[in-house]
Amino acid sequence: MAMTPAEADKILVDDFAPWVLGLRLMVETLGEDQAVLRLPWSQRLAREGGALSGQALTAAADSATVIAVPATQGAYERMTTVRQSTGFQRAVTGSDVLIKAVVTKPGRRMVFTDIRTPPG
Repeated sequence: MAMTPAEADKILVDDFAPWVLGLRLMVETLGEDQAVLRLPWSQRLAREGGALSGQALTAAADSATVIAVPATQGAYERMTTVRQSTGFQRAVTGSDVLIKAVVTKPGRRMVFTDIRTPPG
């Protein structure tokens, strides 16, 4: 059975650290191998000069993965990030960011994902 955005939002509320909840992430859409989360713009997450901090973006990417995995597997189990590599192509200023996590290699013990910021 497919996970709903409301069920995914509940995972965020029930299982994520308080500082991650402070990002105010919202589940936008779910697919059978993906999740799209919205990171709302906030001046409190911005660096000097007004660009959204890399720490906030990286935490949002990791969080999107935690939602994409059960969307693929059909059930949520607590998990740990083993490795994460982040590259930024441009600064984000004054707008929300959509974070799309796509499961590229599902496995029983390890799952690989690719994170993108889709247009719009």
